[in-house]
Amino acid sequence: MTPQPLYGHPACLMTRLGVHVEAHLTELLVPLGIQPRHFGMLSLLIEQDGRSQHQLAEPLNVHRNVMVGLVDELEQRGLIERRRHPVDRRAHAVHLLPAGRELHAEADAVVTEFEAKMLGGLSAEEAATFVELQKRVSEHVGISHELHPGLRGDLR
Repeated sequence: MTPQPLYGHPACLMTRLGVHVEAHLTELLVPLGIQPRHFGMLSLLIEQDGRSQHQLAEPLNVHRNVMVGLVDELEQRGLIERRRHPVDRRAHAVHLLPAGRELHAEADAVVTEFEAKMLGGLSAEEAATFVELQKRVSEHVGISHELHPGLRGDLR
């Protein structure tokens, strides 16, 4: 049996592409003053505003102590704020502020443009299939669709 070339292995291809995406995404977000983990948190809050820090930590797959630091960073920048949780007096609800929504919209446009360029060699149908196949493989290996693991940065 002839050995397969290194980049004939799906794991090698996915790793190489993942490193490329993470590096470029990080670089593209620098002018906005955020990292992929901040973009991930802001994206999560767009859909799950007002949830407790603990509830937000689960889909991000981060320890609650790390979540406190991430919330502190975004709160200091005036992008989010903690408020008393309406049901659990011991918890804080995290809310996206208008500045956070604006920054998320800018970052989302940057990410969307990057993705369009990255997938530019594919037809619209091929790009959709590519994304769907990645979701299926991710699900098969137990990766949640709540947030792409690459957006967690060093939060684990």
